[in-house]
Amino acid sequence: MTSESLQASRGTHDIWGTEIRLWQFLEQHARRILGQANYQEIRTPIFEATELFNRGIGEGTDIVSKEMYTFTDRGERSLTLRPEGTAGVVRSLIEHKRLQQGVQRCWYQGAMFRYERPQAGRQRQFHQLGVEVFGSDDPRSDVEVIALGLEFLEALGLSHLTLELNSVGDPEDRQRYKAALVDYLTPYASDLDPDSQVRLTKNPLRILDSKNPATQKILAEAPQLPEYLGQDSQRHFERVQSGLTALGLAYELNPRLVRGLDYYTRTAFEITTRELGAQSAVGGGGRYDQLVQELGGSATPAVGWAMGLERLVGLLQKRGETPAPDLDFYIATQGEGTANLSLQITQMLRRHGLRVEMDVSQSALGKQIKRADKLGCQACVIVGESEVATGDITVKWLATGVQELVAFPSGFSDSAVWRQKLRPNP
Repeated sequence: MTSESLQASRGTHDIWGTEIRLWQFLEQHARRILGQANYQEIRTPIFEATELFNRGIGEGTDIVSKEMYTFTDRGERSLTLRPEGTAGVVRSLIEHKRLQQGVQRCWYQGAMFRYERPQAGRQRQFHQLGVEVFGSDDPRSDVEVIALGLEFLEALGLSHLTLELNSVGDPEDRQRYKAALVDYLTPYASDLDPDSQVRLTKNPLRILDSKNPATQKILAEAPQLPEYLGQDSQRHFERVQSGLTALGLAYELNPRLVRGLDYYTRTAFEITTRELGAQSAVGGGGRYDQLVQELGGSATPAVGWAMGLERLVGLLQKRGETPAPDLDFYIATQGEGTANLSLQITQMLRRHGLRVEMDVSQSALGKQIKRADKLGCQACVIVGESEVATGDITVKWLATGVQELVAFPSGFSDSAVWRQKLRPNP
């Protein structure tokens, strides 16, 4: 294999440079907003037993039937790279007996894997941010997670957001609706697109997600799921809507919204944006009150959402967002005998909690200062032979071009002075 043939696998890509700062920007906002709501981070393994996803997601879904990366290890165990985050979180809470300790609020982020055709905002290795609440069937839990999702997106500066809302009911409600939908669609079976023809017998609700124009035309007169909700499901859905209204959060009812995983019950929602074109969804979720029991735990209500980070990064890039690196000082050196002093100044400033890069390129001083400016540094500390001899160090403030002499080490020892200079209006 030659160096020219070493490339990232199709559907994956490297994240670095200015792009990584956008990822860090997203992650910082997530930690702040979810931390304020007392959601605890959880990190689960990237691969799990295949059975976990077969049972949790549903064997009739496209994810399980077509998209999972599954392999057999040396112990003849079938393992799968996680295609979504919730099933692994449930497995962890059951295994560590956390569900007996009251309501659990958690969040996760990390890589997921699905074998599908790569396209803008959708990769075979992709990343999700998700939140989960276990142990509460209170509609306020639904409202809380939806509100957190919208707050996170708004903190990123995203606009043109639409919250689409539906209820997929309890299993009994859905069974009644499935029967009615199949009765309606069966006479049109030969006119449905090929995927929908398969779903008619395996997973008829997924036909509602079809983007095929002919299938959509047939669905126009199909029965709608909200018409089949029982009293409990209807009451729960009304309280979710009431809570959203109380918070001033606008929403649109979408009776065809069913989400792509079999484990959803009652509330289902998606957040979309007009800025993405055809792939308009930036996140979504809902309630999954049967999932914990399905995976071997006790009956435990749950609600949550997940967002694709690649799509969010793509939106920020489209808007021209390029967060500058938060770098305070650049240490530029010139001449013989400056190495040790530059190391000492760098270490002293870093111990103040300041972000400092020391030049090691040995390029001309002008080039070093240009690099400092390109990196967005606030100041350049210039260490030359004269500075070594006198102990007076030149500090150049790049925004104004003003230079000052600072005695070493006394002038670099007071962190409060430097913080005031760097951030005069905290």
